[in-house]
Amino acid sequence: MSGITRRDLLVGSAAVLASPAIAGIAAHRTFAAVDQSIEMHRVSHEIVKSMPTPGMMSFSADGPPPVIRMRQGETTAIEVRNRLDEASTVHWHGLRIDNAMDGVPYLTQAPIEAGESFRYRFTPPDAGTFWYHPHCNTLEQMARGMTGVLVVEDSEDPGFDQDLPLNIRDFRIGSKGQFLQFYKARNTARGGTLGTISTVNWRIDPAYDLPAGSLIRLRLAVTDLTRVGHYTLTGGEAHVIALDSNPVPAPMPVDEIIMGPGQRADIALKIPDNEGEQVELILRKPSGDVRIASFRATGQSARRQLAELKPLAPNPIPEPDLANAETLEFVFGWSPAGDAPANPICGNLGYLFWSINRVAWQGDFPDPTAPLAVMKPGKSYILRLRNETPYEHPIHLHGLTFRLLRSNKRQIPSLLTDTALLQAEETMEVALVADNPGDWAFHCHVIEHQKTGLTGFLRVET
Repeated sequence: MSGITRRDLLVGSAAVLASPAIAGIAAHRTFAAVDQSIEMHRVSHEIVKSMPTPGMMSFSADGPPPVIRMRQGETTAIEVRNRLDEASTVHWHGLRIDNAMDGVPYLTQAPIEAGESFRYRFTPPDAGTFWYHPHCNTLEQMARGMTGVLVVEDSEDPGFDQDLPLNIRDFRIGSKGQFLQFYKARNTARGGTLGTISTVNWRIDPAYDLPAGSLIRLRLAVTDLTRVGHYTLTGGEAHVIALDSNPVPAPMPVDEIIMGPGQRADIALKIPDNEGEQVELILRKPSGDVRIASFRATGQSARRQLAELKPLAPNPIPEPDLANAETLEFVFGWSPAGDAPANPICGNLGYLFWSINRVAWQGDFPDPTAPLAVMKPGKSYILRLRNETPYEHPIHLHGLTFRLLRSNKRQIPSLLTDTALLQAEETMEVALVADNPGDWAFHCHVIEHQKTGLTGFLRVET
């Protein structure tokens, strides 16, 4: 897999056009069909009542990022137009797609410069709840609002009356609607800087009126930059049917859903039968429980039952051969360097606090930083993820899905995921089949950690 090197971008336009990596990227701009399009904009939007926040960013010209929908196994083209005054890209979090469409600047594509556009084209093999966000100037662009939900519809209808995506995230906004400093260095070197306002779909404690007695699929997507949240539903019948886009083996209770940034949960909810009754989505904080959304029964009851729903079909993810798997070791810890990043072209915070295997990611280019590991196509691997810090790290791997195996601290379910939430000083083993060739970003999804060294990439050979 050829990445985009520093030389490709610095030797001049003629050489860049001749580069195989850039030539491949240019070819992706020529697709004839565009099924959907989104535009990156700066917007002014009201999060705090009557106090618009100027300088927000969105994938829409007039409000929150749209929910993007597509169907499992069907090819989709999405044209992204950059109306910002800076470069960006779009990463499709959790999708196992072609590496050239993954949206990581200088690793899989050149950035989409201001005023330019890029066509992403891919065929999602898996159904479920995903999300999308920039991977260039990541912290600031996400902090200003550029996180959206992506839904890949099941090939067979499970039988819900309604499907409701919930984009769950904090903003760092003051009482007058102004943005606060996006991060504080002392927090970045610890667990990260939390937001001040919790929102769902860019609203504070939104209320949704839904038909009484109906069956609703709630798609919770935590697109926050930092917060590891404990979520629960009160007041209705509900259970978890999928986590991180993959169906769970059996319905799970909703009394304790723990998700870090990047993670998702699909919940089957029966709205109460009596008009006016309410279900509440609760975020448990150290300072006390906070309702972040509510769902109110309206009209005459449809009298439906959760047992009517069809089980979700498993996604076509290969099972690793554990008996013949090779083990790869990864240590997540503080940076031994401590200096500033070397090539901050796509935005950085000016620090290197964190590292993987004692190496801090220096910036945007994949060279001279080598891949953390090289995997052979079709071979099974066990990744041993060791967190030697007292902070939580949601570790996300692009382009591949892995199965949770075991932990040295707790019993963990054998689930399929793309984001493993490591507790403090926890060692977790996960397994995968290296079935998608390319250079795949591998990083903590606490964005401050990602942008200060806790990033690398794994290579799956062709």
